[in-house]
Amino acid sequence: MVRATLLFSLVPSLLCAYVTSFSMKPQPSHTLPPPCSSEIYCYGQLLHTIQMAALYSDSKTFVDMNMKYPPKQIIQLFDQLMNKTDNNPSREILMNFVSENFEAPGSEFDEWSPSDWHESPAFLDQINDRALRKWAEDLHAIWKSLGRQMKKDVLVNSSLYSIIPVDHPVIVPGGRFREFYYWDSYWIVKGLLLSEMTHTVRGMLLNFLSIVDRFGFIPNGGRVYYLQRSQPPLLIPMVNDYLEFTNDLGFIKDNIHLLEKEFQFWMTRHIVEIKKNDKIYKLCRYNDESAGPRPESYREDVITASFIRDKDEKNLFYSHLKTAAESGWDFSSRWFVSKHDGSNKGNLTEISSKFIVPVDLNAIIYWNARLLSKFYKLLNDEKRSDKYSKIADDWLDAVTEILWSPEVGVWLDFDLLNNMKRDYFYPSNLSPLWTNCYPEEKKTEVVEHVLDYLKKTNVLGYASGIPTSLVHSGEQWDYPNAWPPLQHYVIIGLDNTGHPTAQHLAAELAFKWIRSNYFAYSKDGNMYEKYDASRMGIGGGGGEYEVQLGFGWSNGVVMDLMNKYGRVVNTDGLFNNETSSDQTPHNAASIPAFSNHFGPLFTLLLACGATITAGCIGAVVYTKRQSPCFFQNSKYTRLEPIPPNL
Repeated sequence: MVRATLLFSLVPSLLCAYVTSFSMKPQPSHTLPPPCSSEIYCYGQLLHTIQMAALYSDSKTFVDMNMKYPPKQIIQLFDQLMNKTDNNPSREILMNFVSENFEAPGSEFDEWSPSDWHESPAFLDQINDRALRKWAEDLHAIWKSLGRQMKKDVLVNSSLYSIIPVDHPVIVPGGRFREFYYWDSYWIVKGLLLSEMTHTVRGMLLNFLSIVDRFGFIPNGGRVYYLQRSQPPLLIPMVNDYLEFTNDLGFIKDNIHLLEKEFQFWMTRHIVEIKKNDKIYKLCRYNDESAGPRPESYREDVITASFIRDKDEKNLFYSHLKTAAESGWDFSSRWFVSKHDGSNKGNLTEISSKFIVPVDLNAIIYWNARLLSKFYKLLNDEKRSDKYSKIADDWLDAVTEILWSPEVGVWLDFDLLNNMKRDYFYPSNLSPLWTNCYPEEKKTEVVEHVLDYLKKTNVLGYASGIPTSLVHSGEQWDYPNAWPPLQHYVIIGLDNTGHPTAQHLAAELAFKWIRSNYFAYSKDGNMYEKYDASRMGIGGGGGEYEVQLGFGWSNGVVMDLMNKYGRVVNTDGLFNNETSSDQTPHNAASIPAFSNHFGPLFTLLLACGATITAGCIGAVVYTKRQSPCFFQNSKYTRLEPIPPNL
């Protein structure tokens, strides 16, 4: 149990609570399960040997291959190979072993064209600009190339596959993401509904519900190696979107028990209690509880964790990495807690995502409870409706009391290690506007605080959208990347308030995002997973893999925004010479840029100066991702023992 008092010389108001139910001690490794039960895909000597040999540029490639023979037979063959090579097989021998025993990734799918796709959905009529309308038609057509249907053999011989078998076809994000992903699907479903593909959406929702029935929750994605972690819980909002589009109340009646089951998963494995003014508040955090590296990023995780010697501490570190993946933000300075000062400075070696209470997760939990209350009311079950209404009210109180900062003018993540709010800009700070998770009677005050916050943080002047942070860490969920889901929920959140200034700002941000995405598409015909906020129409960078094309949520976000703003947004002046230039705000002095040659060297010196071991590992991780920059100023704290009478 962590019980500490912090003294703040800069922002006393950030001290607001202490944690009453939380342990930062690593669990003994023998008590933690592996990511899944497969000795091929999730743990064991075979996985370790093949992944550490770096046979493929992306670790995900191997664990997406299906087996040609039963798992036990392949393990026996592998043991024989290791005996023959004295446990030191060459890369060539391992490559031959894989090709002889595994199929290429993607071989688990049959071609599938959605039967409910048609050429002229009504939303196209909402778009006045001819070029944007043609683009929307193209995006509507992309669904056909992102559709996947599993072969019957996956259902019959599921033990040969890493993919989780489901009955209905799915729309996948694209690129290396060959299977469904949980939170991506929320924005994909929005686009599919605008495309009037309700049969496809219904099938995807039934897949999710069958997975909840089978496993008790929805995993990160549609592979067995994701079975110990989830992603932001957006199934209930997806079902709500489907209900509002179709009025299919029978679907709610048939499946409400499974929606409750998923909600309970978050109420059991992810709860923390925080005490303030003698009242205990419950909130959620992301929280993986499994041993070992991420199978799909095995080699990267082993290298990053190589500075840790203690086995339990190493597994805690791996758990922080997987917890960040559960958040969807893998990786970000948002999860860094510096051992020196508690700030978001540092690198991936200081990740502490299990110990942070995120604003966006708790805004979504509130939304889930409010929607369950709505569903039960529609089903004339007042008792259960009142139950979830009460949960929503309690969650709203907790978000307001623990995460809202009137001094800063926005909601802030809460650091459980240091018992403090984290005063750093991330678009997630605004997520309660999206889910209406704020007191209705204080709406005007809240919105005006948030508008002032956006102005003060200087995040509105970028060329292509709002950056994911103001920290250039080299991680993909940081500056300068702009992610479609974050743009969407900031825009929709501002518009939801009904405040004229906020709605005007929402429209401006929507125009900028639509035009930037179209500018990129007009150059190469691609929709990117993420974009560069500082430059018009450029794909994002950083992270562990190349920028991905497709792309499910990017398409869904743009379609939804064009449906909303299509009568007024246009492409006028978009292709002027100055459009593609860097439009970083003039006073963005906290994010200076260095050349690609000097940046990694600077980070190497910085990291090594911190600690010889962890710092050097962090420098390798840093340099691998992309050229970093100086960090913004951060808050400093010092710990004091809590008084005995508390």
